[in-house]
Parts: sequence; C-alpha cells; structure tokens
Amino acid sequence: MIGLAAFAVGHAATETAGLIKVRMGGDSAETRLVIELDGATSARIVSDGALDHRVVVMLPNVIAGQAQQGAGRGVVRAWTVDQVQGGARLQLDLAGDARLKRRFLLPPADGVANYRYVIDVAASAPAAVNATSTTAVRPPTQIRTQFLPVKKPAMPLKKVVVIDAGHGGRDIGASGVAGVEKDVNLAAALSLADQLGKTGRYKVVLTRSTDVYVPLEDRVRVAQRARADLFISLHSDSAPETTLKGASVYTLSDKASSRAARFVSADDWFMKASLTGDQGVRDILFDLTQRATRNSSAVFAQTLVSNIEGKAPMLRRSHRDAGFMVLLAPDVPAVLLEMGFVNNPEDESRLRDPAARQRLMGAVARAIDSHFGEQMKLASR
Repeated sequence: MIGLAAFAVGHAATETAGLIKVRMGGDSAETRLVIELDGATSARIVSDGALDHRVVVMLPNVIAGQAQQGAGRGVVRAWTVDQVQGGARLQLDLAGDARLKRRFLLPPADGVANYRYVIDVAASAPAAVNATSTTAVRPPTQIRTQFLPVKKPAMPLKKVVVIDAGHGGRDIGASGVAGVEKDVNLAAALSLADQLGKTGRYKVVLTRSTDVYVPLEDRVRVAQRARADLFISLHSDSAPETTLKGASVYTLSDKASSRAARFVSADDWFMKASLTGDQGVRDILFDLTQRATRNSSAVFAQTLVSNIEGKAPMLRRSHRDAGFMVLLAPDVPAVLLEMGFVNNPEDESRLRDPAARQRLMGAVARAIDSHFGEQMKLASR
C-alpha cells in the first residue's frame, strides 16, 4: 500500500491560506512538487494517478488567485493550479505509469517563513519477472485494443472559453425587421469561436452550434463540466423605443449572488473538498470562491468594454449588473454581452453585416487575449 500522508498538522486548517508559488524537481523515477503557502492546509486526494495518468489534489482552504500552470519534470508532464469551489485544485498530467507516493506539510522552520505542501509522484515499478522459469513466455501476436482502458487526453494548458449563443430553437429571442435574435447570436458565436480557435491559445466550447433549444441551467452546467476559465453569453437587446442603440456588458448583481448556491450539489468540487463537515466553514469558502469569481468577471467586463469602444456603439452606462441565470455559476467567471438592439434599424443592420460582425467579435477576442495575458502566471523553475 502506498502511504499518502507522512507528516501533517494535527488538525484540519480552517483559516484561508494564500498560494505563493509552485516549484518542482526530480527525474524519470520520482518527481517532487512543492507548493509554498502563507498558512497551513490539509488536502484531499481526488485521484492518485493510478487509473487515468492524472493526479488531482484539492486544497480546500487555499486561495490560489489567478490560475498558474507550467511544464513538468520527470514523471510529471504538466501541472495547473486553479481556483474552484471551496479552494484550490492542483492537477498533474503524468508522463506515463506513475502514481502519488506521499504528501506532507512542512511548517515554517530553519529560516523558511512559509508553509510547504510537498507532493511526491513516483513511476510505477515494472512487473516482476520470474528469472528461474525455464518456460519461454511468448508475447501475444495481437493486442485487442478495444478491451484496453482508454487513457484521458493530456491535460490542456490552454484556457477554456465557453461561448453561449443566446436563445435558439423554439426560443427565438427578440425580433427585428429582418429576422430574429437567435440567428444573430449564433452567427456571432461561430465567428468568435473561429477567431479564438485560429490563435491556438484556447480550447473553445460552444453551448450550441446549431439552431437548437438549450435550457438556461444546462448552459451553465456546460461551462462547469468544461472547467471553463471564462463564460461569455452573446445576446441582442430589444427595447420599447426603436431609437435606443448600442452594446452593453452585464455581470452578476449582488442581489442575485445568493441564487448561485443552487448550482452547488453533492457532485460539485466544493462539496468534495469539505474536510471538516462544518457548515460555517463551507459557507465561508463558498463566499470566498464566489467573490473571486465575481471580481474576475468584473475585471473582464471592463476589459471587454474598453476593447469594444470605437468598434461599435455603446450604451452610456455600458457595464451593468443583473441576475441572469447564465451568470450564476459560482466558480466560472462570466459576462453577458448585449451586442446591440435588434429592433433598432442601425444596430440590426450592423449585427447582420458579416464584416461588422467580424470586427465586433475581433474586439471580443482581443479582450480575451488581454484578460488572460495580464492575469496568467507562467511558472519559473
């Protein structure tokens, strides 16, 4: 049996700890990863790498801030640390057959001011061979690959962006003179997906790529299952006065934040990360996660507004808040972009013009580049 804990503090830490940096060393036999923290923590192993070549460790009281990632060493191919519901999540993409060997917490000592959570991953030992046997073992002539376990694809180092084309199918949205909103939204979503895909920097997920109906809650679940780094919902506005025009960006309002708890279930990372069973602690961790998500959403919204200005008309108050259901995921930064008013002749003409649509989505793509370019920290050895 592999020992998963050698030394740790005597009780589960309930105060939050901040992640300072991640460092790594090792060779093809064993790799050590050290997470430096400004406070104590206890962790939970979600996957030790034995089945799917991926180690996943939850650090429930750790605030990671912006995601960190880097190339690995030895038996680790790559690693990421990101903020999820209830704490930080460490993922190690293994280079081959290996598994988590040990983990332990080192308190500050000997001139070291920080806590260090240490994780050792070792290559699996080859199967033993009976050297005394005189019977030759003939290898199989054919491998029946259909019965072999399917390995998960390598952990992507690309940011995951989920693009949601508002409405669809029987839900047509707002109506203009030349058509309905759902078609405008889909055309814009496909344009943005194409532009992001061509950069090679993102994994793009669409909540719909055709004219189909997708329930609002399912759109949020798509983002959560994809472990999205950003969710952007594209819509076209409508107003009683056809003279109103311009784009606007929405983020989740304070009043609607309490509704986000509906998306936390027994299958969510936040529930799996709870070590103490203390509802008060869970509430605090949930609030911290949601607050970090809302802050990230607001930062991106401002970046998006600044990139769209000059490329399309904007409402006077271009950054707004609301309780739209697609913004409710507590662990996925999200914005809703109203690209213009589909019942305004000038806006509708612009929204339906392929060249104008390309320019607008180009501005959105540049905002995404700028957002992740500023906030992504690449690991240094």
